[in-house]
Amino acid sequence: MQSAEKQSAQNREFLLSVNNIEVVYNHVILVLKGVSLKVPKHGITALLGGNGVGKTTTLKSISNLLRSERGEVTRGTIELAGEETRHLDPADLVRRGIVQVMEGRHCFEHLTIEENLLTGAYIRGGDRAEIRQDLERVYSYFPRLRERRRSQAGYTSGGEQQMTAIGRALMSRPSMILLDEPSMGLAPQLVEQIFDIVAEINRQEGVTILLAEQNTNVALRYANYGYILENGRVVMEGPAEEMRNNDDVKEFYLGISGDHRLSFRDVKHYRRRKRWL
Repeated sequence: MQSAEKQSAQNREFLLSVNNIEVVYNHVILVLKGVSLKVPKHGITALLGGNGVGKTTTLKSISNLLRSERGEVTRGTIELAGEETRHLDPADLVRRGIVQVMEGRHCFEHLTIEENLLTGAYIRGGDRAEIRQDLERVYSYFPRLRERRRSQAGYTSGGEQQMTAIGRALMSRPSMILLDEPSMGLAPQLVEQIFDIVAEINRQEGVTILLAEQNTNVALRYANYGYILENGRVVMEGPAEEMRNNDDVKEFYLGISGDHRLSFRDVKHYRRRKRWL
């Protein structure tokens, strides 16, 4: 009995629990091969790895967006605050507070910035005063969007579109945001700015963040805990600070070996000798 109570208490510490899931596309292609991870409440958790290792598929498994791409979770479970989510559709998950910011930003190009933001409040309802208050809150995090609120989203910069996508997610009053490759296609200075704002949202709003990112160096500076994916499997996990100081992570993902920075050719060579493969 004590063991069951202890397990229940541990589960309440985590907003999301992914348990040994496998994902198959088109009934043939096995993409995820037993992925497990836990996301604590109010923290920032990073899902790291190169292109094509399964990060986006993991996020879409959580948000139940796989069906639109002929994908399916064929094994394992995904639990949100202890509730199995497989029977829920994406809209149900949004109502429960789980919102995904897709890779590539995916703004409505023909709408203005402000109209894009307002679409985020549609599913939750609420009166105009509440929605206006939330809009002002988003503008407080993204002052640039206030300046550009009447501009058509398709004619704004990549950084402004990324801010819009994150702001639209905030308009739904989420408990958790699944953030997919926020640094993609952005200049380094803008990447730092976006991550600073995400960290502030996490601190001020208590929104849990699950971040899928190739930029390991930046992600581990802002995350509390990290998982590394390789070929559809979790091959390493741990507190972000420990991972930043891990020699393997330095070699294979940061391009650093000891006190010397490796060339790209060296990094490619060392990847053939990963100790965890």
